[in-house]
Amino acid sequence: MTNDQSHLQRAIALARANVAQGGRPFGAVLTRHGKVLVEAVNEIHLTQDPTAHAELLAIRTASRQLGARLDGCVIYASGQPCPMCLSAMYLCGVERVVFAASNAMAEPFGLSTAAISQQVGLPIEAQHLPIQHLPDASMSALYHQWKTLHDPE
Repeated sequence: MTNDQSHLQRAIALARANVAQGGRPFGAVLTRHGKVLVEAVNEIHLTQDPTAHAELLAIRTASRQLGARLDGCVIYASGQPCPMCLSAMYLCGVERVVFAASNAMAEPFGLSTAAISQQVGLPIEAQHLPIQHLPDASMSALYHQWKTLHDPE
């Protein structure tokens, strides 16, 4: 078994155990340079937190260990990561994602996030969720203040 296959099988085993404990069929394994750093499962059933996805929990735990950048890390997930989890992966610099079940496979079970992916890919004004932009000029000064504090040249 390749490392990818081994880590992916572990994510699936975590998902299987989570289902047995009343949770959703989602598990994730986060590795860095081939070494397992974090294992996580979807905890929505325990916390009622809709963001408690396995991948996001793995990222949160790994970030506490390594900092906000997870360069060199790979996430193995039992299911196709949702847009929220993918966004977090982009934000923290995850190097690669490997998953087992696609949204197409998950769709008949009500577990696909393809519709959400489609919505967030649309321009703001075309999305179903009403999103209103109220510009505030003071934000520019706040952004400049932040840049000065975090990028002193």
